[in-house]
Amino acid sequence: MKKGIIAIVVILGLAALLVGWYISTNNKLVDMKGQATKQWANVESSYQRRSDLIGNLVKTVQGAADFERQTLSEVIEARAKATSTTIDANNITPEQLAEFQQAQNGLSSALSRLLVTVERYPDLKANQNFLELQSQLEGTENRINVERNRFNDLAGEYNIKIKQIPTNFVANFANFEPMALFSSNPGAENAPEVDFEFN
Repeated sequence: MKKGIIAIVVILGLAALLVGWYISTNNKLVDMKGQATKQWANVESSYQRRSDLIGNLVKTVQGAADFERQTLSEVIEARAKATSTTIDANNITPEQLAEFQQAQNGLSSALSRLLVTVERYPDLKANQNFLELQSQLEGTENRINVERNRFNDLAGEYNIKIKQIPTNFVANFANFEPMALFSSNPGAENAPEVDFEFN
């Protein structure tokens, strides 16, 4: 009789430990995913700040009557596409992230063309509003990079954790999926050509 009670107590104790471990592990994964999801909101906030600044920049540039309209149109269209591409922060798939990155890269490219074109307009280059917006954009680009790196760190740690034994048993049972990470743009591994030839 005593042996049976001891066996039941041992089994109940082991079951309690197992349930406790499961709950603790599940909570840790929920926390890790939540931190990465929260960081994604910071990424989106930085991109939104850039979009807002670009809107103000476009308005400033539009004041230059002879400024190339096609260049402005390209920036406006790229901005509209970038702001309309959204991602569900709780389910960031590689396909969604690639589409998001493509839209943001299109906006970066259009903005670069705009800033190069501005070089031909001395009055615009000297405009204090334009110079301030350009400076804020540069700072925002740095902020975007920092926020993306932080997101990659948190999402990467979460991705590693859900693959580790024995955590992967809880992750599989509770349907914790890996999160997509930001990656470099195609061709970014190649050094750009720099021409130092002066006329």
